[in-house]
Amino acid sequence: MELSRFSRIKREKAIDFRKRGQFREAEDELKEALEEQPESPALRASLAQVYLMQERLIEARALAESILTEDPRHPEALYVLGEFFSRQEKLEEALQYYRQAALMDKRPYITLRIARTLRQMERYEEALSTLDSVLLQRKDNRYFLKEKAVLLNRMKRGKEALAIYEELRGLYPGDSFVHKEIVRLRGEDRRGEDTIQELEKVVRLPSQKDDAQMHGLLGQKLKDAGRLREAVAEFHRAGELDPENSYFARQEGYCYYGLGEYSEAVEGLSRAFQKDPYDFYVKGTLKKIYTSTGRTNDFIDLLESILKEHPENVKLMGTLQGMKKRLEKEQKKE
Repeated sequence: MELSRFSRIKREKAIDFRKRGQFREAEDELKEALEEQPESPALRASLAQVYLMQERLIEARALAESILTEDPRHPEALYVLGEFFSRQEKLEEALQYYRQAALMDKRPYITLRIARTLRQMERYEEALSTLDSVLLQRKDNRYFLKEKAVLLNRMKRGKEALAIYEELRGLYPGDSFVHKEIVRLRGEDRRGEDTIQELEKVVRLPSQKDDAQMHGLLGQKLKDAGRLREAVAEFHRAGELDPENSYFARQEGYCYYGLGEYSEAVEGLSRAFQKDPYDFYVKGTLKKIYTSTGRTNDFIDLLESILKEHPENVKLMGTLQGMKKRLEKEQKKE
């Protein structure tokens, strides 16, 4: 079904809003277009993508499935279902949908999702082969090079990863993640204290003092050295600079947990859990803290508030039901 001029303009505006992170505005544009062409698979698929970016997974899945009942080979709808299952940690299902989408749509971003999913499944050689199939044609592709470096590092091939990061720094000198990884990999052969001292100098430089990645790396090195109080300060600073990154809040929480300061640990870990409610380790640590300190009811409140935002999270629902049963038993003993 071809888009009308009105719908095409609306869809283009929605794509622009989506790129800027203005998801509600993108949704409004697509819904206006759908009023004129309610059966359009292209508009419905675009709306499903916007729902994904808002973590409205059930709505995204419903739209994608409605498209696939009409066109089982629709690439965007297949991709959306891949994303849905990926966020449910059902990686085999996600991989199958990504691969079906890639048969219909040769754009690199789908191939990249295949490679990342294979890495998550620890099928490293397959992931490497998938990345190289694109890099043979597009040697300077930033996202594929970065993913290959991450993969090589996971495969304990640090020197090869470092070489790619060095190449990336030449191509894209402003990438703070790349800079951080270069510093980290170069420091692997040095004593921990030497690396810490170097990083402390780096984060005091005017050009690096507001770099969240560098503060996060220093925090990790301090944590590894057992200097938890100093690590807390670095992770907190990194979180201030990049509040959407759940890693910094998570590590700050773990440091407080190691210090035995449980109220502060809960605060940091809860922030991380709200950003990533599929993080099994954070959920487990929060459960341990809440139950050991006699705050089961507070943990239930936290789970319920997150579940309202992520009603599709089946594992979270299971944890909530288990905690409610635990609370009932605790109350019966009193």
